[in-house]
Amino acid sequence: MSSQWPVRLAVARKAAARALLHRPRRRAPPAEPRDILVVATLLIGDGLLLAPLLAKLHHRFPNAAIRVTVGAPVVPLFAGRPYGAQAAAFNPRDGRTLAALQAWPAPDLAFVPGDNRYSWLAAALGARWIVAFEGDRPAYKSWPVDETVAFPREPAAWHDIAAALVPGAPPPPYRAGDWPAVPCTPFDRPQGRYAVLHVEASHPSKHWAPGKWRELATLLADVGIQPVWSAGPKGEPLIRSIDSQGAFAALGHRLDLAQLWNLVADASLLVCPDTGVSHMGKLTGTPTVTLYGPRSATLFGRGEFFRDAPFRELVDADIPARAQQGLFKRRLEWLAVEPHAAPVLGARDVFEAGRTLPWR
Repeated sequence: MSSQWPVRLAVARKAAARALLHRPRRRAPPAEPRDILVVATLLIGDGLLLAPLLAKLHHRFPNAAIRVTVGAPVVPLFAGRPYGAQAAAFNPRDGRTLAALQAWPAPDLAFVPGDNRYSWLAAALGARWIVAFEGDRPAYKSWPVDETVAFPREPAAWHDIAAALVPGAPPPPYRAGDWPAVPCTPFDRPQGRYAVLHVEASHPSKHWAPGKWRELATLLADVGIQPVWSAGPKGEPLIRSIDSQGAFAALGHRLDLAQLWNLVADASLLVCPDTGVSHMGKLTGTPTVTLYGPRSATLFGRGEFFRDAPFRELVDADIPARAQQGLFKRRLEWLAVEPHAAPVLGARDVFEAGRTLPWR
Protein backbone atom coordinates (compact mmCIF):
# COMPACT_ATOMS: atom_id res chain seq x y z
CA MET A 1 0.00 0.00 0.00
CA SER A 2 1.18 3.53 -0.70
CA SER A 3 1.76 6.08 2.04
CA GLN A 4 -1.09 8.13 3.49
CA TRP A 5 1.04 11.28 3.61
CA PRO A 6 0.38 12.62 0.08
CA VAL A 7 -3.38 12.50 0.64
CA ARG A 8 -3.08 13.87 4.17
CA LEU A 9 -1.03 16.80 2.96
CA ALA A 10 -3.49 17.48 0.14
CA VAL A 11 -6.36 17.41 2.63
CA ALA A 12 -4.50 19.76 5.00
CA ARG A 13 -3.73 22.25 2.22
CA LYS A 14 -7.30 22.30 0.97
CA ALA A 15 -8.68 22.58 4.51
CA ALA A 16 -6.38 25.52 5.26
CA ALA A 17 -7.37 27.28 2.05
CA ARG A 18 -11.06 26.79 2.79
CA ALA A 19 -10.56 28.11 6.34
CA LEU A 20 -9.02 31.33 5.06
CA LEU A 21 -11.94 31.85 2.68
CA HIS A 22 -14.90 30.83 4.82
CA ARG A 23 -14.20 30.73 8.55
CA PRO A 24 -14.40 34.52 9.15
CA ARG A 25 -17.91 34.51 7.68
CA ARG A 26 -19.25 31.56 9.67
CA ARG A 27 -21.46 32.61 12.56
CA ALA A 28 -23.91 29.76 13.18
CA PRO A 29 -24.94 26.40 11.73
CA PRO A 30 -27.31 26.60 8.75
CA ALA A 31 -30.96 26.25 9.73
CA GLU A 32 -31.95 24.54 6.46
CA PRO A 33 -28.89 22.83 4.96
CA ARG A 34 -29.14 21.72 1.37
CA ASP A 35 -26.14 19.41 1.41
CA ILE A 36 -25.05 17.35 4.42
CA LEU A 37 -21.85 15.33 4.71
CA VAL A 38 -21.17 12.49 7.14
CA VAL A 39 -17.53 11.44 7.31
CA ALA A 40 -17.26 7.93 8.72
CA THR A 41 -14.23 5.90 9.66
CA LEU A 42 -13.16 3.16 7.27
CA LEU A 43 -14.31 0.08 9.20
CA ILE A 44 -17.26 -1.93 7.90
CA GLY A 45 -19.14 -1.88 11.16
CA ASP A 46 -18.73 1.85 11.66
CA GLY A 47 -20.24 2.49 8.23
CA LEU A 48 -23.28 0.30 8.94
CA LEU A 49 -23.79 1.76 12.39
CA LEU A 50 -24.40 5.16 10.83
CA ALA A 51 -28.02 4.03 10.31
CA PRO A 52 -29.59 5.93 13.24
CA LEU A 53 -27.58 9.08 12.46
CA LEU A 54 -28.71 8.95 8.82
CA ALA A 55 -32.30 8.23 9.89
CA LYS A 56 -32.28 11.26 12.18
CA LEU A 57 -30.78 13.52 9.51
CA HIS A 58 -33.31 12.34 6.93
CA HIS A 59 -36.18 12.99 9.33
CA ARG A 60 -34.97 16.42 10.42
CA PHE A 61 -33.79 17.65 7.00
CA PRO A 62 -36.00 15.80 4.50
CA ASN A 63 -35.08 18.08 1.60
CA ALA A 64 -31.31 17.91 2.10
CA ALA A 65 -28.96 15.75 0.07
CA ILE A 66 -27.09 13.46 2.46
CA ARG A 67 -23.68 12.14 1.43
CA VAL A 68 -21.44 9.71 3.31
CA THR A 69 -17.80 8.72 3.01
CA VAL A 70 -17.03 5.10 3.89
CA GLY A 71 -14.42 2.47 3.13
CA ALA A 72 -14.58 1.19 -0.46
CA PRO A 73 -15.95 -2.30 0.42
CA VAL A 74 -18.93 -0.71 2.17
CA VAL A 75 -20.09 1.44 -0.76
CA PRO A 76 -22.17 -1.34 -2.46
CA LEU A 77 -24.19 -1.73 0.75
CA PHE A 78 -25.50 1.82 0.18
CA ALA A 79 -26.72 1.05 -3.36
CA GLY A 80 -30.36 1.53 -2.32
CA ARG A 81 -29.57 4.89 -0.71
CA PRO A 82 -30.77 4.10 2.82
CA TYR A 83 -32.39 7.16 4.38
CA GLY A 84 -31.62 8.97 1.15
CA ALA A 85 -27.87 8.77 1.71
CA GLN A 86 -25.39 8.50 -1.15
CA ALA A 87 -22.05 6.86 -0.29
CA ALA A 88 -18.62 7.23 -1.83
CA ALA A 89 -15.29 5.69 -0.93
CA PHE A 90 -12.48 7.50 0.80
CA ASN A 91 -9.05 5.92 1.16
CA PRO A 92 -6.31 8.05 2.72
CA ARG A 93 -3.81 6.09 0.63
CA ASP A 94 -5.55 6.81 -2.68
CA GLY A 95 -5.63 10.38 -3.97
CA ARG A 96 -8.20 9.43 -6.60
CA THR A 97 -10.83 8.99 -3.89
CA LEU A 98 -10.19 12.53 -2.65
CA ALA A 99 -10.51 13.87 -6.20
CA ALA A 100 -13.84 12.04 -6.63
CA LEU A 101 -15.22 13.50 -3.41
CA GLN A 102 -14.41 17.00 -4.64
CA ALA A 103 -17.02 16.55 -7.36
CA TRP A 104 -19.68 16.70 -4.63
CA PRO A 105 -21.19 20.09 -3.76
CA ALA A 106 -19.56 21.78 -0.78
CA PRO A 107 -21.63 20.69 2.25
CA ASP A 108 -23.50 23.24 4.32
CA LEU A 109 -23.25 20.95 7.32
CA ALA A 110 -20.87 18.08 8.14
CA PHE A 111 -20.83 15.48 10.92
CA VAL A 112 -17.79 13.56 12.09
CA PRO A 113 -18.77 10.59 14.25
CA GLY A 114 -15.69 9.06 15.82
CA ASP A 115 -12.17 10.14 14.95
CA ASN A 116 -11.92 13.92 14.59
CA ARG A 117 -9.04 13.71 12.13
CA TYR A 118 -11.77 13.35 9.51
CA SER A 119 -12.88 16.90 10.30
CA TRP A 120 -9.94 17.94 8.11
CA LEU A 121 -11.47 16.03 5.20
CA ALA A 122 -14.80 17.75 5.81
CA ALA A 123 -13.02 21.11 5.80
CA ALA A 124 -11.10 20.23 2.63
CA LEU A 125 -14.42 19.44 0.93
CA GLY A 126 -15.67 22.92 1.82
CA ALA A 127 -17.95 22.19 4.78
CA ARG A 128 -19.35 25.43 6.16
CA TRP A 129 -20.14 24.05 9.62
CA ILE A 130 -18.56 20.92 11.15
CA VAL A 131 -19.95 19.04 14.16
CA ALA A 132 -17.96 16.41 16.07
CA PHE A 133 -17.57 14.95 19.55
CA GLU A 134 -15.41 16.76 22.05
CA GLY A 135 -12.28 15.44 23.70
CA ASP A 136 -10.33 13.85 20.86
CA ARG A 137 -6.54 13.76 21.17
CA PRO A 138 -4.26 15.32 20.07
CA ALA A 139 -6.09 18.62 19.91
CA TYR A 140 -5.06 19.51 16.34
CA LYS A 141 -7.38 16.79 15.04
CA SER A 142 -10.30 19.02 16.04
CA TRP A 143 -9.02 22.36 14.76
CA PRO A 144 -11.51 22.51 11.84
CA VAL A 145 -14.48 21.64 14.11
CA ASP A 146 -17.05 24.42 14.67
CA GLU A 147 -19.29 22.70 17.21
CA THR A 148 -18.55 19.92 19.69
CA VAL A 149 -20.95 17.54 21.43
CA ALA A 150 -20.24 15.75 24.71
CA PHE A 151 -20.18 11.98 24.96
CA PRO A 152 -22.93 10.57 27.21
CA ARG A 153 -22.36 10.03 30.93
CA GLU A 154 -24.64 6.99 30.98
CA PRO A 155 -24.24 3.63 29.19
CA ALA A 156 -25.34 3.71 25.55
CA ALA A 157 -24.69 1.93 22.27
CA TRP A 158 -22.25 3.57 19.90
CA HIS A 159 -24.79 3.96 17.09
CA ASP A 160 -27.17 5.79 19.45
CA ILE A 161 -24.29 7.97 20.64
CA ALA A 162 -23.43 8.89 17.04
CA ALA A 163 -27.03 9.94 16.36
CA ALA A 164 -26.77 12.39 19.28
CA LEU A 165 -24.54 14.59 17.09
CA VAL A 166 -27.83 15.83 15.60
CA PRO A 167 -30.01 17.79 18.06
CA GLY A 168 -33.51 16.59 18.75
CA ALA A 169 -35.38 13.42 19.63
CA PRO A 170 -33.92 10.03 18.68
CA PRO A 171 -35.09 8.51 15.40
CA PRO A 172 -37.85 5.88 15.47
CA PRO A 173 -36.64 2.32 16.14
CA TYR A 174 -35.34 0.39 13.16
CA ARG A 175 -37.69 -1.90 11.25
CA ALA A 176 -36.48 -4.63 8.92
CA GLY A 177 -36.60 -3.25 5.41
CA ASP A 178 -35.72 0.32 6.38
CA TRP A 179 -32.32 -0.40 4.83
CA PRO A 180 -33.01 -1.36 1.20
CA ALA A 181 -31.97 -4.73 -0.20
CA VAL A 182 -28.43 -4.88 -1.55
CA PRO A 183 -27.92 -6.11 -5.13
CA CYS A 184 -25.02 -8.47 -5.75
CA THR A 185 -23.50 -10.69 -8.41
CA PRO A 186 -24.78 -14.29 -8.35
CA PHE A 187 -23.09 -16.81 -6.09
CA ASP A 188 -23.70 -20.42 -5.08
CA ARG A 189 -26.34 -19.90 -2.40
CA PRO A 190 -27.06 -22.66 0.13
CA GLN A 191 -30.22 -24.66 -0.42
CA GLY A 192 -32.82 -24.97 2.30
CA ARG A 193 -32.56 -23.53 5.80
CA TYR A 194 -29.09 -22.60 6.97
CA ALA A 195 -27.21 -20.75 9.68
CA VAL A 196 -24.24 -18.48 8.98
CA LEU A 197 -21.46 -19.10 11.51
CA HIS A 198 -19.10 -16.16 10.98
CA VAL A 199 -16.05 -17.08 13.01
CA GLU A 200 -13.67 -14.17 12.41
CA ALA A 201 -13.39 -10.73 14.01
CA SER A 202 -11.07 -7.75 13.75
CA HIS A 203 -8.84 -9.07 16.55
CA PRO A 204 -8.12 -12.64 17.70
CA SER A 205 -9.08 -11.68 21.26
CA LYS A 206 -12.70 -11.61 20.05
CA HIS A 207 -12.59 -15.17 18.68
CA TRP A 208 -14.53 -18.07 20.16
CA ALA A 209 -12.96 -21.46 20.86
CA PRO A 210 -12.79 -23.80 17.81
CA GLY A 211 -14.30 -26.72 19.72
CA LYS A 212 -17.35 -24.63 20.63
CA TRP A 213 -17.89 -23.68 17.00
CA ARG A 214 -17.71 -27.34 15.95
CA GLU A 215 -20.20 -28.39 18.61
CA LEU A 216 -22.59 -25.56 17.71
CA ALA A 217 -22.47 -26.56 14.05
CA THR A 218 -23.35 -30.15 14.98
CA LEU A 219 -26.26 -29.04 17.16
CA LEU A 220 -27.67 -26.98 14.30
CA ALA A 221 -27.24 -29.78 11.79
CA ASP A 222 -29.07 -32.16 14.13
CA VAL A 223 -32.21 -29.98 13.96
CA GLY A 224 -32.09 -29.58 10.19
CA ILE A 225 -30.30 -26.21 9.95
CA GLN A 226 -27.31 -26.42 7.61
CA PRO A 227 -24.24 -24.69 9.13
CA VAL A 228 -22.34 -22.47 6.71
CA TRP A 229 -18.91 -21.24 7.81
CA SER A 230 -18.01 -17.65 7.11
CA ALA A 231 -14.99 -15.39 7.65
CA GLY A 232 -13.20 -12.48 6.02
CA PRO A 233 -11.36 -12.83 2.68
CA LYS A 234 -8.24 -14.18 4.43
CA GLY A 235 -10.12 -16.30 6.92
CA GLU A 236 -9.98 -19.72 5.30
CA PRO A 237 -7.14 -20.94 7.60
CA LEU A 238 -9.25 -20.01 10.61
CA ILE A 239 -12.22 -21.93 9.21
CA ARG A 240 -10.02 -24.95 8.53
CA SER A 241 -8.63 -24.81 12.06
CA ILE A 242 -12.21 -25.20 13.26
CA ASP A 243 -13.47 -27.75 10.70
CA SER A 244 -10.37 -29.51 9.40
CA GLN A 245 -12.40 -32.31 7.83
CA GLY A 246 -14.68 -29.97 5.89
CA ALA A 247 -17.78 -31.45 7.48
CA PHE A 248 -19.81 -28.34 6.69
CA ALA A 249 -19.88 -25.84 3.84
CA ALA A 250 -17.45 -22.91 3.97
CA LEU A 251 -18.63 -20.00 1.86
CA GLY A 252 -18.44 -16.56 3.46
CA HIS A 253 -14.70 -16.01 2.94
CA ARG A 254 -15.16 -16.37 -0.84
CA LEU A 255 -17.77 -13.61 -1.09
CA ASP A 256 -17.56 -9.87 -1.53
CA LEU A 257 -19.39 -7.73 1.00
CA ALA A 258 -22.60 -7.40 -1.03
CA GLN A 259 -22.76 -11.18 -1.50
CA LEU A 260 -22.09 -11.72 2.20
CA TRP A 261 -24.92 -9.31 2.99
CA ASN A 262 -27.29 -11.46 0.92
CA LEU A 263 -25.99 -14.67 2.49
CA VAL A 264 -26.78 -13.22 5.92
CA ALA A 265 -30.12 -11.76 4.81
CA ASP A 266 -31.48 -15.17 3.74
CA ALA A 267 -30.15 -17.12 6.74
CA SER A 268 -32.34 -18.66 9.42
CA LEU A 269 -29.75 -17.67 12.01
CA LEU A 270 -26.47 -15.75 12.27
CA VAL A 271 -23.93 -16.43 15.00
CA CYS A 272 -20.76 -14.35 15.15
CA PRO A 273 -18.35 -12.57 17.46
CA ASP A 274 -18.43 -8.81 17.91
CA THR A 275 -17.70 -7.76 14.33
CA GLY A 276 -19.19 -5.81 11.44
CA VAL A 277 -21.17 -8.84 10.26
CA SER A 278 -23.26 -8.69 13.43
CA HIS A 279 -24.47 -5.25 12.31
CA MET A 280 -25.48 -6.76 8.97
CA GLY A 281 -27.72 -9.05 11.01
CA LYS A 282 -29.38 -6.06 12.66
CA LEU A 283 -30.01 -4.31 9.33
CA THR A 284 -31.24 -7.40 7.45
CA GLY A 285 -33.51 -8.49 10.31
CA THR A 286 -31.73 -11.85 10.50
CA PRO A 287 -32.05 -13.62 13.88
CA THR A 288 -28.59 -13.01 15.33
CA VAL A 289 -26.59 -14.15 18.34
CA THR A 290 -23.45 -12.10 18.91
CA LEU A 291 -20.68 -13.21 21.28
CA TYR A 292 -19.00 -10.47 23.29
CA GLY A 293 -16.20 -10.11 25.73
CA PRO A 294 -16.97 -8.63 29.16
CA ARG A 295 -16.95 -4.94 28.16
CA SER A 296 -18.50 -4.49 24.75
CA ALA A 297 -22.09 -5.81 24.71
CA THR A 298 -23.61 -2.47 25.72
CA LEU A 299 -21.46 -0.45 23.35
CA PHE A 300 -22.04 -2.58 20.24
CA GLY A 301 -25.30 -4.40 20.98
CA ARG A 302 -28.86 -3.47 20.07
CA GLY A 303 -29.12 -0.18 21.91
CA GLU A 304 -32.29 1.85 21.44
CA PHE A 305 -32.38 2.13 17.67
CA PHE A 306 -32.20 -1.66 17.15
CA ARG A 307 -34.15 -2.53 20.28
CA ASP A 308 -36.79 -4.52 18.34
CA ALA A 309 -34.28 -6.47 16.24
CA PRO A 310 -34.20 -10.29 16.65
CA PHE A 311 -30.80 -10.02 18.29
CA ARG A 312 -29.22 -11.57 21.38
CA GLU A 313 -26.08 -10.32 23.13
CA LEU A 314 -24.17 -13.08 24.92
CA VAL A 315 -21.15 -12.32 27.09
CA ASP A 316 -18.63 -15.15 27.41
CA ALA A 317 -15.74 -15.02 29.87
CA ASP A 318 -13.76 -17.18 27.43
CA ILE A 319 -13.68 -14.26 24.98
CA PRO A 320 -11.16 -11.89 26.56
CA ALA A 321 -11.55 -9.15 23.94
CA ARG A 322 -9.47 -6.05 24.55
CA ALA A 323 -9.89 -4.09 27.74
CA GLN A 324 -11.97 -1.20 26.48
CA GLN A 325 -12.23 1.85 28.72
CA GLY A 326 -12.99 4.42 26.06
CA LEU A 327 -14.02 5.04 22.50
CA PHE A 328 -12.11 6.95 19.84
CA LYS A 329 -9.62 8.12 22.49
CA ARG A 330 -12.35 9.48 24.78
CA ARG A 331 -12.50 7.84 28.19
CA LEU A 332 -16.00 6.74 29.16
CA GLU A 333 -16.31 6.31 32.90
CA TRP A 334 -19.27 3.98 32.61
CA LEU A 335 -17.29 1.77 30.23
CA ALA A 336 -14.23 1.77 32.46
CA VAL A 337 -16.15 0.33 35.43
CA GLU A 338 -15.09 -3.23 36.19
CA PRO A 339 -17.71 -5.50 34.59
CA HIS A 340 -19.66 -8.09 36.50
CA ALA A 341 -18.33 -11.62 36.36
CA ALA A 342 -19.35 -13.21 33.07
CA PRO A 343 -20.21 -16.90 32.65
CA VAL A 344 -18.23 -19.32 30.55
CA LEU A 345 -20.61 -20.28 27.76
CA GLY A 346 -20.73 -23.52 25.86
CA ALA A 347 -22.12 -24.34 22.45
CA ARG A 348 -25.38 -25.52 24.00
CA ASP A 349 -25.86 -22.11 25.67
CA VAL A 350 -25.47 -20.33 22.35
CA PHE A 351 -27.71 -22.83 20.58
CA GLU A 352 -30.48 -22.36 23.15
CA ALA A 353 -30.12 -18.58 22.96
CA GLY A 354 -30.54 -18.83 19.22
CA ARG A 355 -33.69 -20.89 19.66
CA THR A 356 -35.31 -18.03 21.56
CA LEU A 357 -35.20 -16.05 18.31
CA PRO A 358 -37.71 -16.47 15.47
CA TRP A 359 -35.73 -18.70 13.11
CA ARG A 360 -36.79 -18.32 9.51
